[in-house]
Amino acid sequence: MAQNSPSKKSVTITDNASGKSTILPVTSGTIGPDVIDIRKLYAETGMFTYDPGYGATGSCVSGLTYIDGDEGVLLHRGYAIEDLAEKADFLELAYLLLEGELPKPDEKEAFDTAITRHTMVHEQLSIFLRGFRRDAHPMAILCGVTGALSAFYHDSTDIHDPLQRMIASRRLIAKMPTLASMAYKYSLGQPFNYPRNNLKYAENFLHMCFAVPAEDYHVDPILADAMNKIFILHADHEQNASTSTVRLAGSSGANPFACIAAGIASLWGPAHGGANEAVLNMLNQIGHKKNIPEFINKARDKDDPFRLFGFGHRVYKNFDPRAKVLRKACHDVLGKLGINDPLLELAMELEELAVNDSYFIEKKLYPNVDFYSGIILKAMGFPTSMFTVLFAVARTTGWIAQWNEMITDPTQRIGRPRQLYTGPVERPYKDLQSR
Repeated sequence: MAQNSPSKKSVTITDNASGKSTILPVTSGTIGPDVIDIRKLYAETGMFTYDPGYGATGSCVSGLTYIDGDEGVLLHRGYAIEDLAEKADFLELAYLLLEGELPKPDEKEAFDTAITRHTMVHEQLSIFLRGFRRDAHPMAILCGVTGALSAFYHDSTDIHDPLQRMIASRRLIAKMPTLASMAYKYSLGQPFNYPRNNLKYAENFLHMCFAVPAEDYHVDPILADAMNKIFILHADHEQNASTSTVRLAGSSGANPFACIAAGIASLWGPAHGGANEAVLNMLNQIGHKKNIPEFINKARDKDDPFRLFGFGHRVYKNFDPRAKVLRKACHDVLGKLGINDPLLELAMELEELAVNDSYFIEKKLYPNVDFYSGIILKAMGFPTSMFTVLFAVARTTGWIAQWNEMITDPTQRIGRPRQLYTGPVERPYKDLQSR
């Protein structure tokens, strides 16, 4: 874990009403902005900071992921996301996030074997899952079943035991694709597919989702490569809403399965993991490429509620490094499948416009990772309800790595944000008859 380095830097805060000054230390990481240590602020001043959404607040020390939104940089343990997506497979990245270094050949083989041989889930879980309505949203199923894992795997819920933490981490990474595919198959009324030990992680997931007993299913290597890249590109993204939720839940001492279920619940929100689903909904709203100019004008109109999804990013101000990787994979998939789909044609037309149109360029509305992942997943045959589920499969690796880091951090304490109270001051209680 990256350590916050001692520093002689400091910041002085002065209360203009009283004239009292308070000196707060400044701490530096390996790269990125310095942080003001405000842990003693209340004791020194009697005041808290106010930061809705925690956009200007560092909640933890972490050595996992670094983002520079202005420069379009995303690093995992110091490795550029572009290199990892092009050269690594998903389990190699999982090992990197969990262990801190890329695996050696023997370490990679042992880790792959451990994950592969834990992909099956307790058979009773299939009965538990069948308790959901057939039309239940797959995220509802995934959230509920993940939280229930602690009822099936009692031997890996002691968070103070490093061995149990390791077993739980590997179980979650291994079983999440299986649970996600079961949620998908259940919605279709098709039988569940058992995982195959002779397939790689992304291949296995596609097999469990699309194979049927009536015929053989062969995983196309181009689709498997695209799915591998989608998993890598969504594995971790610093202290976003769902990751912060996992850490906050974990700070209470909750078991890892409950923490990951909390992360899934947070990810379900349309402002977070539902962004690629929103892209497809937007394309459906536009309807046809001939309607693009009309909707571009609507997007330009500040008084019109229509919004463009899949363009620009609240973190990456100039370009999304993940999108650069996924753009090629998107075109490879569409070329391989040769799909004649007006919606996908519309998406490609919109992409071309975004690259060349002055409005898009001026507003820095470049196609982001959600734009391309949504198109790829639709081309593969996934319904939009599964998009966030696939996001959760990938992000579980980042969540569990973040959780492990938090558990082993000696400065970690239970999360307890403060508030600015604006309710009534103390007042006397009146009997019912006198109100």
